[in-house]
Amino acid sequence: MTVRAWAELLRVSALFTVPGDALAGAAAAGRRPDRGTALAVGASLCLYEAGMALNDWADRDEDAVDRPHRPIPSGRIAPGAALAAAGALTAAGLGLAARAGRPALAVATGLAATVWAYDLRLKHTPAGPAAMAAARGLDLLLGAAATGAAERTAGPGARTGSASGSRTGSAAAPNSRGFVRGALPAAGLLGAHTYAVTAVSRHEAQGGSTTAPLAALAATAALGAAALREQRGPGDAPPDAGRGRKGESHRSHRPPATPASRLLLTALTGSYFRTAAGPLLHAALNPSPPLTQRAVGGGIRAMIPLQAALAARAGAAGSGLAVMGLVPLARTLARKVSLT
Repeated sequence: MTVRAWAELLRVSALFTVPGDALAGAAAAGRRPDRGTALAVGASLCLYEAGMALNDWADRDEDAVDRPHRPIPSGRIAPGAALAAAGALTAAGLGLAARAGRPALAVATGLAATVWAYDLRLKHTPAGPAAMAAARGLDLLLGAAATGAAERTAGPGARTGSASGSRTGSAAAPNSRGFVRGALPAAGLLGAHTYAVTAVSRHEAQGGSTTAPLAALAATAALGAAALREQRGPGDAPPDAGRGRKGESHRSHRPPATPASRLLLTALTGSYFRTAAGPLLHAALNPSPPLTQRAVGGGIRAMIPLQAALAARAGAAGSGLAVMGLVPLARTLARKVSLT
């Protein structure tokens, strides 16, 4: 009973929507996943779960009326325990981000502040959807900032152990801000989807809104079209391009588009639209609380194929397929623990 209560409080079925943020961020920055990416995933999971616990703590009085079955109003978890869990998970997330370097810690600190501000202050204000969108966007940027952190710190020459590398590694080390900037378009797309889903979620308890699902449906179509445009930038270059020449080793590698990569991107984008659009259309036609909640759940699940599509559009087909591998796991666990 206790384990199930905590699983419900932390929405463990939604956890599978989190790792793709860091992988999509690494791909958008033109980097291959590494130890820093794994640390970013761990930090993201902790901060996400902190937000879930804090959300239910902050909404405990409202849930006592609208959702008395939830763990806190039903008495299965004490409010103090939920708040303590939120604090501990936030500290753990920041600790993991710190191990990935100062840029990653800076992004994670902004993410944690956004999560706490949303749950404690902004959730029931007009700024709520924007705050949630910012949190998802920052989560993707965390992957971009953390990936390749060791290389950026040591520099390419330092990895070889050469004497010249020890003198020039710092100068040749890529600027982490450049990688974060490269991931901004992908963060914007993920944030826009999050904004639309959050706007729908504001009506999931009482229902009654057809405008929010229709707007989210239109946003889903627009985001799908945007995701189909492959990410390319002036900094793209083969992995060894510019190596050893100051200021050029920051260029990322994105393989050229092929028919297979275009097909994969189209399939992933189609999966995204199909996952989100159906429940949104049903909620627009009948805005009852159950169908609105189902639309929110569909929007949350659709984040996985969207993350996969964002990785594929940046040329990281392997990361995209790995993210899509989380779909059956998320679907199975969602049957046992509600996403909302």
